[in-house]
Amino acid sequence: MLRDEELPDEKLMTVHRRTLALLAFAATLAGAAHAAAADAPWQDARQMIVVTTAGWNADQGELRAFERHGDAWREVVAPAPVTIGKNGAGWGLGLNAPQTGGPVKHEGDNRSPAGVFRIGEAFGYAAHTATALPYRALSASDWCMDVSGTTQYNRIVDANVVGVEAVKGSSEPMRRDLHANGDQRYRLGFVIEHNVQAAPQGGSCIFAHLWKSPSDATAGCTAMTPALMQRLLTWLKPQQHPVFVLLPQAEYERLRDEWQLPALAAVDAAR
Repeated sequence: MLRDEELPDEKLMTVHRRTLALLAFAATLAGAAHAAAADAPWQDARQMIVVTTAGWNADQGELRAFERHGDAWREVVAPAPVTIGKNGAGWGLGLNAPQTGGPVKHEGDNRSPAGVFRIGEAFGYAAHTATALPYRALSASDWCMDVSGTTQYNRIVDANVVGVEAVKGSSEPMRRDLHANGDQRYRLGFVIEHNVQAAPQGGSCIFAHLWKSPSDATAGCTAMTPALMQRLLTWLKPQQHPVFVLLPQAEYERLRDEWQLPALAAVDAAR
């Protein structure tokens, strides 16, 4: 191959123009990726909980947690098993733009919502728990309304405040220990803010909560051990604008750069 000084002037200029064009194209792509990340509604998040599954229909997955330092994510909770919806996952209504490919979450489908979501209040049966999140001490009159089209749809409400008629038809008593034969799954948990706009049939009452067992899937929530839940609740800080991400592994890898998600060490090592 000829060195630059051996090329005729016209050819040299052509090579230089092509080089400049390629550099400009690369800069445009980099700028677009940076702008997409900067425009992401979760760009302020400095804590992220990530759940990945083997595929859309898998009812189990792995949970990791990350803190952001500068532009880099650092893993603070190593992969731990969780269970999700008994029918797997489907695209939910969260912070990310609508996606194509894969099922779409709707009321009663027993799928966990996929996407990026803010983390809301913590809740539990005890009067207090160790967390910096806003905490709701649940009472026997607390219900989450899962009846689409009602005024209180997708909200946790106190029937003593909103009235018994307002929660009529709901299948989600929050004090499951009192209403469901001592069930401990809501003894500790937090709200995953899916469908905050209460879109009809969009899906409701999506939480992270305790699991019944490692093999028991959920109706759409993410369930885990008490030790993992308490660790997350102690770690989460509202001022860090934490978010919850749930995606099938293939979708996570497809969207990781665009959404500026953390690299998953085990996945990268397998490449």
